[in-house]
Amino acid sequence: MKIEFAPILLIALKAALVSSANNFFQVIGIDLLSQSLLPAIVELAEDRHWRVRLAIIEYIPLLASQLGVGFFDDKLGALCMQWLEDKVFSIRDAAANNLKRLAEEFSPEWAMQYIIPQVLEKINNPHYLYRMTTLQAISLLAPVMGADITCQQLLPVVIASSKDRVPNMKFNVAKVLQSLIPILDQSVVEKTVKPCLVELSEDPDVDVRYYANQALQACDQMVMST
Repeated sequence: MKIEFAPILLIALKAALVSSANNFFQVIGIDLLSQSLLPAIVELAEDRHWRVRLAIIEYIPLLASQLGVGFFDDKLGALCMQWLEDKVFSIRDAAANNLKRLAEEFSPEWAMQYIIPQVLEKINNPHYLYRMTTLQAISLLAPVMGADITCQQLLPVVIASSKDRVPNMKFNVAKVLQSLIPILDQSVVEKTVKPCLVELSEDPDVDVRYYANQALQACDQMVMST
């Protein structure tokens, strides 16, 4: 698709999804959508202009809610993971928030099968910016997934990332751990989260120490409030 058609399609897509989504999908049908509109959406999702990609991401949760989980898994799931490694920060940020909204739409059980494993794999990406996006996605998904999955699946990845060689990763670990404190049991905070933060609070990097100490204060406040 040539770029001059992108704004026209985006306007049409917005009108269809926002103004009368249910009627729109009933009228054109899932089969017609699959044959015509969806391929255009997929093409726009890879458009070289990042604002076009961003607009598509913003429509994905509503589109997914109308099409249903099965259709989404087959057609759109790979794109949502691909955006986590976009070269533009705004796209990666929107992609992480998109995963949260999809988990809310389709349930934690669905997310555990289709989202969480793929997200956690990305923590091994050689580029630290993409590893940071993984941390952000974990932070956003944790409240949706609940304490058990967070403790069993997400927290170990965050803790392991505290050993990252990049200071930006380490202070983001501290920030993510602070965001997880309200979700976790106090015993987990004391035995797992706090020791990691104590170690980070002694890091050579001033920013890592700062955010680690902020998170340690949040740990102490949790203890005082119980």
